Amino acid sequence: MNIQIFGKKKCFDTGKAERFFKERRIKYQYVDILRLGLSKGELKSVAAAVGVNNLIDEDSAEFRRLNLAYIHSASNREEILLNNPGLYKTPIVRNGKKATVGYQPEVWLNWD
Repeated sequence: MNIQIFGKKKCFDTGKAERFFKERRIKYQYVDILRLGLSKGELKSVAAAVGVNNLIDEDSAEFRRLNLAYIHSASNREEILLNNPGLYKTPIVRNGKKATVGYQPEVWLNWD
């Protein structure tokens, strides 16, 4: 497994995801999404697995500030996500072409 956890330092679910993999002695790479964001290729890969709309935290202040409720085009939303990493729901856990958003241990247990 080649696990990457994209998260925010103050996100409770990101901490739980890290703990999940540590407890099982599964190596992972943590990426601070607010500092580094996702590259265009990473975003395409994750969006293909979970859908671009599932990556956006519609409860965030950033979502309201950018008035995104009225932007429905997936390509526009991808561009906005690349430029505003505070919009991502976290944690985003990626294993190759597989990915999840949020704390989903039942899915991670089935990854090989």
